[in-house]
Order: sequence, then C-alpha cells, then structure tokens
Amino acid sequence: MAKFSKIIRKDNENLLIDKFIEKFKDKINKKLKYSKRFSFVLTGGLSPIKLYKNLAKIKKINWENIDFFIGDERYVNERSKSSNINLCKKYFLNKINISKKQIFNIPTNSGSIKKDTENYEKIIKKYLFNKKKSFDLILLGIGEDGHIASLFKKNINKNNKKYVDFVRKKNFSRITLTIKCINQCNSIFLWAPGKKKSLIVKKILLDKQFKYPASYLRKRNNFLFYSN
Repeated sequence: MAKFSKIIRKDNENLLIDKFIEKFKDKINKKLKYSKRFSFVLTGGLSPIKLYKNLAKIKKINWENIDFFIGDERYVNERSKSSNINLCKKYFLNKINISKKQIFNIPTNSGSIKKDTENYEKIIKKYLFNKKKSFDLILLGIGEDGHIASLFKKNINKNNKKYVDFVRKKNFSRITLTIKCINQCNSIFLWAPGKKKSLIVKKILLDKQFKYPASYLRKRNNFLFYSN
C-alpha cells in the first residue's frame, strides 16, 4: 500500500501548483541556509508542463544554487520531441537563469544504452558521494498504470543495488533511476493532477499487494499532490 507523509489534494491544478510552489520553496530555503547547493531531479511527460511554466516564473528563488537531474529518459537524441530533457528545457530550464553546468542530463548518444546507463550512474555517484548526500528533491509523475520514472511492473526491483538501470520497451528503450535511488532522496514529490491521475492515485492508496510501482515509494518525506 502506498503511504505518504503528506497528501495534498486540491479541486483544480492551479490550486495544486500554488501548494507545490509553497512546499518547493520551503525545501530550498531550508537547505540553502546551511548548504550552497540544492539538487532537484526532474520528471518528463505531459503532466508537469503547466507546473514547469509556473516554476519558471518564480523570481525569488536562487536558481543559480540548484543543480538539475532527470529521473528517466527515453533512449533518443536530446533534440527529439520524445526526449524528457528536451521537454524540461523547453518549458522550464531554458526560462530560468542557470548555466549548462547545472544540468546533468542522461547521456543517450554513445550507441550503447548499457554504456550510457553506467555513465549516468558514475555522474550521480560522483556528485552525491563527493558531497556525502542524497538528492534533495525528486519530482515524479505517475502513469495511468502506476509506473514512476521508467519503473514499470516488469522491471521494478527493490533489490536492485544500482542507482541507474535501463529497460527495453516496444516503443522506446529507457534509462531510469532505480527505486533504491529514488527512495534515498531526501524528499519525494509525486505529481498527479487531473481526473485520470486521480483514478490511479486511489488505486495505489488501497494497494496492499504492491501491484503498482508507485506503491514501492517509501513514506518518509514523501508528498502526494493530486487534484480532481
């Protein structure tokens, strides 16, 4: 059964975005009081587009102190319309005052998904281990089948000790953070706006048999945002 330390439900997406921004700013401000950097893992898909547009308008955030990662990526060229990082840049990252050095995207250009997966794991471990910390915040979307990042029913593995892995699917092969890596993040924000998402949210809240990948999320500092 999926459990959350905080469930935030609003009547519409605009109200949900307002609450998200409030919690988001609070997390950043608390961390930057004692640290110079804040790490934020982004999600792809259509559901965060409106959220990203609103985040990009916030002026009272020290974006230059935030490092951006991506939770999963289709194994396509970064310029592809199917690329998650392309979407994140289009609606968010290209709209705020940051440098290229602050964006740690998943490599997809070596021709070997295994090699690129290993390279992203090295990037993450170097970043995290050098600073002796976990990611500060990961934003996750949720599919109508209950998948998170690119963790589906057939490839989610709680015993996987890697930080990054890959999965081959009929439409796109994908590189993804593992459930281990996700659950080690300091905070998890699960973003599920709209009626279609609310249907799967209700299912994971009642799921006692771990039928859905989202059910594997740990409870501590795990926030669910959903609307009707």
